Amino acid sequence: MVFVKSRNRLEQKRALFEKIITNKCVVGDRRLRSSTKNHPTVKKIATLLCFLSFATIAQTTKPNIVLILADDLRADAVGCYGNPYVKTPNIDLLAQNGTRFERAYILGGDQGAVCAPSRAMLMSGKSFFRISAKLKGQTTLPMVLRKNGYQTYLTGKWHNEQEAVVAGFDQAKNIMFGGMNDHFKTNMQDMLPNGTFTEKQPKGFSTDVFCQTALDFLDNHDPKKPFFAYVPFTAPHDPRSPLPQYLAQYDERNIPIPANFMALHPFSFGNDMGGRDEFLAAHPRTVEDIRAQIADYYALITHLDEAVGRIVKKLKDRGLDKNTIIVFAADNGLAIGSHGLMGKQNLYEHSMRVPLIMSGVGIPKNQTRAAFAYLLDLFPTLCEMTKTTAPTDLDGKSLAKVIAGKSPSVRDEIFTGYISFQRAVRTDRYKLIRYPKINHTLFFDLKNDPYELVNLAEKPEYQAKIAEITTLLQQKQTQYGDNLPLTATELAPQTWDYRTLKRVPDQWQPKYNLDKYFKP
Repeated sequence: MVFVKSRNRLEQKRALFEKIITNKCVVGDRRLRSSTKNHPTVKKIATLLCFLSFATIAQTTKPNIVLILADDLRADAVGCYGNPYVKTPNIDLLAQNGTRFERAYILGGDQGAVCAPSRAMLMSGKSFFRISAKLKGQTTLPMVLRKNGYQTYLTGKWHNEQEAVVAGFDQAKNIMFGGMNDHFKTNMQDMLPNGTFTEKQPKGFSTDVFCQTALDFLDNHDPKKPFFAYVPFTAPHDPRSPLPQYLAQYDERNIPIPANFMALHPFSFGNDMGGRDEFLAAHPRTVEDIRAQIADYYALITHLDEAVGRIVKKLKDRGLDKNTIIVFAADNGLAIGSHGLMGKQNLYEHSMRVPLIMSGVGIPKNQTRAAFAYLLDLFPTLCEMTKTTAPTDLDGKSLAKVIAGKSPSVRDEIFTGYISFQRAVRTDRYKLIRYPKINHTLFFDLKNDPYELVNLAEKPEYQAKIAEITTLLQQKQTQYGDNLPLTATELAPQTWDYRTLKRVPDQWQPKYNLDKYFKP
């Protein structure tokens, strides 16, 4: 209260000073002239005004943050990551005006809906081995920023618990709770002042609604506070049902399929190889089907790119771009035909590697970084860049010095895991994937085999290197809190038969997808 009273007095003196210098103040029946700058009253109030201005600036110079998250976007499905077919001019421009990480990853997941633990790791800065995807009892990035004077705002997909929204955000509008929805009829809710939520209400196309809600916030945010705006989209997650104007930009007959396309995955992970994601295309995969799905996928991405462009434009129009950090990333990648798979429930590069671009105040322009990065590194990174104290128990590491060009890296390897079926570690050149339930190992030389097609695990000349990296894998398990044995006590068969799987569409597939992908 003392500070508030003092601030009120200073505001009164500021108003008095403005009256004096504009020749609108009468003292002792005599109007002071604007030229009386040496008058003792003027000097005193000018000093106080300078103090007030300094105090105000000190409170507002922390940079704003806009964190945009895509859903199921593999890194090589973005133009600036080397894809000449997908149209992403706005994301590409964001990279041109900022810094792009070439080797950013998620750590994996403990459930088929990989995006849930991935988003939990982003918000908590911790590995999924240490936390629940529900985020119950966890300190999150918006909670820390909120306690340090930030206005925190959410619109978009929240695949975690509602109580974590209440704990971290001042405002939350048009939120989709859950993993997926029909893009055309996405169920959305608002957070009320008492910490409860409105009833679900289906609204327009998800990408457009989330984008417009973010734009509304930028028009109406509290200008006295820095803000953290978290905008997690649900595109290009399936259902792959884009709006016609975006699909019209792609010819599914000529879209290239992935270089590591396969009709079927060559072995089982120790399960039946089914699941919702894998049923989005029929077995065996066909070139025609995968091309059609990629066309739909790219159309959703182009729509998302347009939304990114609108958000960046709004920042510029409002004069906010000069003091805002923009982050663009994705919660995981996607197979969509690679290795005969459709989903993200695997540890190949296409499913674990994600785009990560940072632009805006303090970010070098037109730069790329080869350093290994995790999505969960964003928590400590943004804390350091905003001079906010981060918790000391994070698994993530700040990338601030890497971004500034003052350090080449923060780690020498990437560790990933998926439930109890897969564990992997990659170094600059090599990658080892271990399948405990079938006692199987893949070993790739990524320098010569970036698409992970040639397994070197049985080659005699690589046995020493495999032993070395297996030891490294075990060390990384300990570091991140993973106690899974690398060989299961009861082994499952490596073979699998797609003909035993019953393919059923989930409830969110609209008629477009049912007619196009699920009819015999």
